[in-house]
Amino acid sequence: MSLFFIVALPFLGALLPGLMNGAGRAACAGVTFTVSLAAFLGLMTNLPSVLAGEVVMARVDWMPVLGLNFTLMLDGLGFFFAMLILGIGLLIIAYARHYLARGDNMGEFFTYLLLFQGAMVGIVLSDNILLLLVFWELTSLSSFLLIGYWKHLPEGRQGARMALTVTGMGGLAMIGGMLILGQIVGSYDLSVILQNRELIQADPMYVPALILILLGCFTKSAQFPFHFWLPHAMAAPTPVSAYLHSATMVKAGIFLMARMWPVLSGTPEWFVIVTSAGLITMVLGALIAIFKHDLKALLAFSTVSHLGLITMLLGTGTAFGAMAAVFHILNHATFKAALFMSAGIVDHETHTRDIRRLGGLRTLMPITFGIVTIAALSMAGIPFLNGFLSKEMMLEETTHTTLFGIWWLVPALATFGSLLSAAYCFRLIGHTFLGPVRDNYPSKPHDPGFGLWGPPAFLVVLVVVIGVAPFLAEPFVKLVTASLLGGEAEVPKAYFKIWHGLVPALFMSVAAVVGGLLLMGVFKPLLRVWESTPRPEAKVIFEGLIEAAAALARRFIHTLHNGAFTRYAMIGSVAIIALGLHAWSTGTVGAPTRDPQSASVVAIAGWAMLVAATGGLVVMHRNRLLSLILIGIVGLMVSIGFVFLSAPDLAMTQFTVEVVTIILLLLALNFLPNRTPIESTVLRRVRDAGVAVAGGLATFALAYHYLLRDAVSTPISEFHLANSYKGGGGTNVVNVILVDFRGFDTYGEIIVLGIAALLIYALTETLLSGPVRARLLNRLPDQPRAGDMHPMMMVVLTRVIMPVVLMVGFYIFLRGHNEPGGGFIAGLIVSIAVVMQYMASGFAWTSSRLRYPYHGVIGAGVLIAGFTGIGSWFVGKPFLTSDFTYVRIPPFEKFELATAALFDLGVFLAVVGAVMLSLESFSRLAHRAQDKDSEHPMDIDPSRDDPPEDQPKPVTEGV
Repeated sequence: MSLFFIVALPFLGALLPGLMNGAGRAACAGVTFTVSLAAFLGLMTNLPSVLAGEVVMARVDWMPVLGLNFTLMLDGLGFFFAMLILGIGLLIIAYARHYLARGDNMGEFFTYLLLFQGAMVGIVLSDNILLLLVFWELTSLSSFLLIGYWKHLPEGRQGARMALTVTGMGGLAMIGGMLILGQIVGSYDLSVILQNRELIQADPMYVPALILILLGCFTKSAQFPFHFWLPHAMAAPTPVSAYLHSATMVKAGIFLMARMWPVLSGTPEWFVIVTSAGLITMVLGALIAIFKHDLKALLAFSTVSHLGLITMLLGTGTAFGAMAAVFHILNHATFKAALFMSAGIVDHETHTRDIRRLGGLRTLMPITFGIVTIAALSMAGIPFLNGFLSKEMMLEETTHTTLFGIWWLVPALATFGSLLSAAYCFRLIGHTFLGPVRDNYPSKPHDPGFGLWGPPAFLVVLVVVIGVAPFLAEPFVKLVTASLLGGEAEVPKAYFKIWHGLVPALFMSVAAVVGGLLLMGVFKPLLRVWESTPRPEAKVIFEGLIEAAAALARRFIHTLHNGAFTRYAMIGSVAIIALGLHAWSTGTVGAPTRDPQSASVVAIAGWAMLVAATGGLVVMHRNRLLSLILIGIVGLMVSIGFVFLSAPDLAMTQFTVEVVTIILLLLALNFLPNRTPIESTVLRRVRDAGVAVAGGLATFALAYHYLLRDAVSTPISEFHLANSYKGGGGTNVVNVILVDFRGFDTYGEIIVLGIAALLIYALTETLLSGPVRARLLNRLPDQPRAGDMHPMMMVVLTRVIMPVVLMVGFYIFLRGHNEPGGGFIAGLIVSIAVVMQYMASGFAWTSSRLRYPYHGVIGAGVLIAGFTGIGSWFVGKPFLTSDFTYVRIPPFEKFELATAALFDLGVFLAVVGAVMLSLESFSRLAHRAQDKDSEHPMDIDPSRDDPPEDQPKPVTEGV
């Protein structure tokens, strides 16, 4: 199966659970399971290639100029993590089906789960680091939704925010580090970066890049000092916790360290930072876990500890340490997922996770007891279970590792961490399942059905099989290790076996197990000491830092961003003028290369009118109607200026925009006072005038300078002129730029335009349903209005010209690729035709004949434009690459067909929808203000000859 399809399946499948939610819990979980199973089977189809040592690649150029390509790579390491993500994901889905309560929204849960799963698969299969960063941030967002799934729990919301804050900040740091690597190598493709170890490590930016990347890895994988967020994420449902801790989220940082191991490891900086952080995290996490009374909290800190163990192994920089890390990733995924699901079973059946309220469950829940015992003993490192094997390899590696010149430091801390790990595993078993049966459980304990204990039981079988027959896992682990090493080192020839003889690792392991048992023997006095000893609380420190940062930000914002637009404009203008003045005074200005052109009488007259209108606007800006008239004159003169300078496309656009803008402003100003009150002092107005004059003079000087001098380099316009027809199939260079050369800009602009219109609509809805509604109903006009509500001549005229204007708009649209016109101008022309119907016949009459909602028109335009751009991918070209051909259909002459016409159609629909939705929103406000409107297109009611004498005179609506 294609790698693209494997990554896309979870994202596409995320649409299904919500649709199947009404069909029942089984259907919702079934469709989710099917999607994950399809992705898993698709991954397995690539197993033969991976086993053969091949690297499966898939590539689509996305934004090659920026180095952002949709490039996927499947090697042994990527396959290993993708297998864990999808395989354990299947077990989590089956488990969640029976764990979640009937009141939980299954569709929402599984939608979030599939989005998270897709983001994780995207991370491990990405070959482009920029694409990896996109998926990396998607994991932070989707895990935020999963952790905060139970929105009614304050701790759930708090844990989700904390996880998003910490991992998001780390992700920002990692972006910087990855960009540095890309700049060093000259490529953002991982397959290229991984081949340039010497180049990267010799660069002076290696250390900053290393630190920034490790910040992203450490925050995601909860390494010290960022370990505190992970236990607070336990407020999520247990299936989420099991998935996050075993195969996803926290393993993302581990994966990235493993992926970047060939180019970042082997230096003193890598060794000291990664090994130290791993050791501290391993010991600290285990120490805290021992004294936790919540089952999930104990397991959460145990995850922190084991992630530290894996990090420490990767930090050693040796091939054996890397192999031990890979093996422990596999083992940890099996026993940790089983333990979390078992903790969920205990919580589900007893209604508590507090170990102090449990005990004696061995006889009441024998199946669960067996699963937990095997998985916990594996985590403790007991022989004949898989955790023992990787723990022995870890201890063996530490005996060859010297940190800070102290040969015994790493082995001692590793042994102590293993001792603490064994202790909390023994506590988990003994305090939860052993001892006498209680008579005060919150709920009567019993083993659940197979749906809950089946998935963890399957994982426990793997724990035993790998532990008893490690040779079964050895070839695969060495294959993954070879992929991790990337040819920088040979895979160790060490054999995976239970007995290695009387080696130091064996004595260290025995000491850890015996020490763990002894520690549990004195647990109660140690607990009293722990609880009475003051110690820093990471959560309190984090919240204090966040609050301090927020207070500083508020203080800064209130000082600088006080809501006064004049202040923003003044600060921005002064800054721009100052920077321009500095550049002008410190730079060099060459002599003019052109002579000023002589101005004609017409040009001088137009310029004088423009200046007069602008000056009048400054003087009379407090009168809203006069201001609008003067703004219209300024816009009209600008349009004439475009005509004078031979820019018909810009002139048509400017003119139509002016018409629509004036109508929109008329509707908006209808709800503002006739005159703007004077609120600023004379001194402030003088200051503002000075800034405005300085800005105007600076702009004039800059324009005058460039108009009298030739461009230093070849202007981009020459490229557009030379390639407009050859590359875009059109002779109208402006339109070809909009729909081809700069089509992505245009696509973003129509999206922004649609969003703006939707925001206006949302604000209108809020006004019509809120307290402002009463004010609108009681609003009286400022002065008596004309009694002719819908003038007959205007009604008839607008009906007659409507088809004519539509035909003109259609003509302007079709000719746009080769002559002045296009979708944007045509959309404005059609919008004006529709607006005229509102103005002539009234809001009620026109709205009743509206067949298509403007929201849908906007959406259709954006979708058409987007799918037109996506179509380029199917022929191996970048997004929005247009194509054209010529066809002949008798009896017509040969004519051109261009894909840009479809994109232009999307622009047309988006413009029509956005303009009309905005105008309709203001019209609805005006209509509600009057509360009455004629249902007939004219003032004459066709159902009667003479209106009653007591009929009140109609008033014109504010459209």
